[in-house]
Amino acid sequence: MSGSRFEPKKGEALYLQVKKELYKRIQEGIWKADTLIPTEQELISEFDVSRTTIRQAINLLVQDNLLEKKQGRGTVVRPQNLVGHLGKLKGFTEEARERGQIPRAKVLRSEFKSTFFFEKDILEVSEKDPILLVERIRLADDIPIAIERSCWPKDIGELLQTHNLNEAHYYEILEQHNIYLKRAKETIRAINATMDEADYLGIRPGEALLEMTKVSYGMDDRPIEYTKTRYRSDKYQYSIELKR
Repeated sequence: MSGSRFEPKKGEALYLQVKKELYKRIQEGIWKADTLIPTEQELISEFDVSRTTIRQAINLLVQDNLLEKKQGRGTVVRPQNLVGHLGKLKGFTEEARERGQIPRAKVLRSEFKSTFFFEKDILEVSEKDPILLVERIRLADDIPIAIERSCWPKDIGELLQTHNLNEAHYYEILEQHNIYLKRAKETIRAINATMDEADYLGIRPGEALLEMTKVSYGMDDRPIEYTKTRYRSDKYQYSIELKR
């Protein structure tokens, strides 16, 4: 039950109104992923509409990949892809929270490196200074979504290492220390998973990944983050709004 009585409005098809209410329950986590939704008869009784109206609403949500009909079981809520929005500077944590998911990280390694000259050049770091390298698996609702490899200048790295990087949310830590991001540049391409990446992400070697390379800049236009993240293409997608 949604906790509020369904009241149809004039001017819009009834099945579309029902669809919106069901969609709201999925988005707000009232109906959890991989769980059965109420039966058709239960929804008919709750909404006080015809079976045809309920079926039309459910079929639209099936077409939108939000629900899935299971033979012999009923209709279940499909796990939702994490969606990144181009044009908005957000971290994995913010994206997951907006989807009602619980973000988590698992550190693979965290160490200062002096030989990463390509990364140093991007971060405009002197060749003699080390940078912090952090590799983590990013999870949403305990499902591995991506492998993240980030590099930070020494002063930022020392700040981050005072925190538990299995739980750390980089941008929140930076903002707590009055370090704010102004802009970022991103490059996106399709690649195939290596054997190690496939093992970490629970997929097969060679499966498609979405690789995002990002350079983030502070308010003074200083580059403070170089991150390369490889996402499972079946669990992550980008949303782009174009205007003319």
